[in-house]
Amino acid sequence: MMTRAAPVLEPLVPLGLRLALAFPFFFSGLTKWDGFLTLSGGARFLFASEFRLHILGTEYPYPFPILAAHAAGVAEILLPVLLVLGLGTRLAALGILAMTAVIQLTVPEGWANFHLPWAAMALALVHLGAGPLSLDRLRAGLARTA
Repeated sequence: MMTRAAPVLEPLVPLGLRLALAFPFFFSGLTKWDGFLTLSGGARFLFASEFRLHILGTEYPYPFPILAAHAAGVAEILLPVLLVLGLGTRLAALGILAMTAVIQLTVPEGWANFHLPWAAMALALVHLGAGPLSLDRLRAGLARTA
């Protein structure tokens, strides 16, 4: 049974990974804005006062916290949109993998429930690419015919 279903399900695997990884980051990104490129007060407060990088048993404040908040907010909107569209998927997944590493340093207790699955999905997408249901595949097909 699975051998007959595999060709039908195979294109859905990268799509499912893209969607599962995109949604939590996108919705987190929405919380960082109070309008177009207007950083929310909550995001400013968290990055400037609450968030700390936990490195080798020591806590460090974020360097340039407002810049970091803007960068995180933009990345958390842009990268998930690229993943959903399947456009620049490997690069977008690599960006989310890097963000996950920073989030792990900021919230080390979240590794098992959130960070490990996010990292695994991002690594899978870096390896697999976007799959056939994507703009990456469409673009590659158009490039071959041109």
